[in-house]
Amino acid sequence: MNTMQVRVKSKWQCAEEVAAFELVNADDENAPLPAAEAGAHIDVHLPNGLVRQYSLTDCRTGACSYVIGVKREPNSRGGSAAMHELVMQGDVLQISLPRNNFPLQKASGPTLLIAGGIGITPLLAMARALAADPACREKYALHYFCRSPLHAAFSKEIAALQQADGMVYGADADETAKHIRQLLQQRPEGAHVYTCGPGPMIATVVDTARECGWPEDAIHVEYFSNQVDHGGERPFRVRCAGSKLEFQVAVGQSIVEAAAEAGLAIATSCEQGVCGTCLTNVLSGQPEHRDLYLTDAEKASGKQMLLCVSRCRGDELVLDL
Repeated sequence: MNTMQVRVKSKWQCAEEVAAFELVNADDENAPLPAAEAGAHIDVHLPNGLVRQYSLTDCRTGACSYVIGVKREPNSRGGSAAMHELVMQGDVLQISLPRNNFPLQKASGPTLLIAGGIGITPLLAMARALAADPACREKYALHYFCRSPLHAAFSKEIAALQQADGMVYGADADETAKHIRQLLQQRPEGAHVYTCGPGPMIATVVDTARECGWPEDAIHVEYFSNQVDHGGERPFRVRCAGSKLEFQVAVGQSIVEAAAEAGLAIATSCEQGVCGTCLTNVLSGQPEHRDLYLTDAEKASGKQMLLCVSRCRGDELVLDL
């Protein structure tokens, strides 16, 4: 994967539990960074050796900086804690070139952006892109659910887009569901909805949109985390067609972990089945998908799987490794 070095030009607290980082070219802060489109993210290589994905909040062509927001997670596995505690202004970091698994589609109708918590980051980039397009600036709306005004990340930037009316503070699950239903109950011709945030909120948006008749290709989601259910696991065998390695995957062990024990390093990043880094072709066997990356159709085909979380429904998988 292509990488580059950036320097942390500035770091600030943009909300309770959320730190923002402005990243510039490590050699020349006035040099334009590689172009990205709204919805894109970068992989950040952290000082503790972990790699984590963070969405870009602004994707203007020719920009000389990337800005990301990182929420300090209470049960951090080392990523958000490292960004908050170890990464400081002036530090040099290795990052990937921008990638986009959550692109903003060209649509004839309105665009509805529904964010929750730190899920505002990719949707802020989308709002900025839509506001900058004369054909779209009057046809989009941003709705942001957060605990309180103090927890609203990038609130000044949202206000600058004249989208502050879409801020919803302190709503419980029932109030959030009611509000989302009001937003989705009537779909204008050609409208698309994009959502990112906590899993339960995303599920509410998707389920409500389907109930209200929104077509699948008009519903777009991005997950930042995945609560994997490890119940009912059983051991299975993996055969690697390319390397000729064979190994057993135990209960409570991922394919990535078992492969490492067998001497095969598989590139990973999120380790939760949301980023797609460890996506691998399946040559034989039936995957048991536990990721949030593949579409339902892709899962049904059984041709690919995410090795950091998914398993085997039978006794053996043959993988293109």
